[in-house]
Amino acid sequence: MTSSAEPHVHPRGIKLGVDVGTVRVGVAICDRDEILATPLKTLDRNPRKNSDVRVIAALAADRGAVQIFVGLPRTMKGEEHASARMATEYAQLLADELDRAGSDVPVHLIDERLSTVTAHRSLHEAGMSSKNHRKVVDQVAAAGILQHAIDMQKARGTDVGSRVRALPRAGLSGHAAADTAERPGPETETRSSEDGKLQ
Repeated sequence: MTSSAEPHVHPRGIKLGVDVGTVRVGVAICDRDEILATPLKTLDRNPRKNSDVRVIAALAADRGAVQIFVGLPRTMKGEEHASARMATEYAQLLADELDRAGSDVPVHLIDERLSTVTAHRSLHEAGMSSKNHRKVVDQVAAAGILQHAIDMQKARGTDVGSRVRALPRAGLSGHAAADTAERPGPETETRSSEDGKLQ
């Protein structure tokens, strides 16, 4: 049995990064060796049907992902406002969708301060005109979020960010219901510090 004093070793393999916006959602992926995060896809946000959430869950299954990082936007003072609440709610939707699909892929919120600003700068430096940024900036931002997460995992040798667990589902009974009911949501789960380290 692993001692609680030991760091939680992070899963190894392909991982997804998600940048949540009100209109679009960017998705990025890293290789199996967790060396490089690359832009993968930009999805239209569908808050009524959440079809984009289902697409990401399907991508995780199709690509054999072992972990998903959702960017948590904070102000430079480390405060969380409407965009952070939106990202937290999205991460919860994703965790719930994965659970419904029978997947145990963990979803973690990770500090993404300035990821979109950095993505715009990178695209500008690459010679892309500003009017074309919109098509890819979200997935480039997602790649920045994912790269930050996997780099921190390697540097620390432990997992990073805040785990978001699926909420209890109606119809569960017995041991399954008890096990699920004990899982904390994003509000009670271990919060990440400003640099994404578990506290």
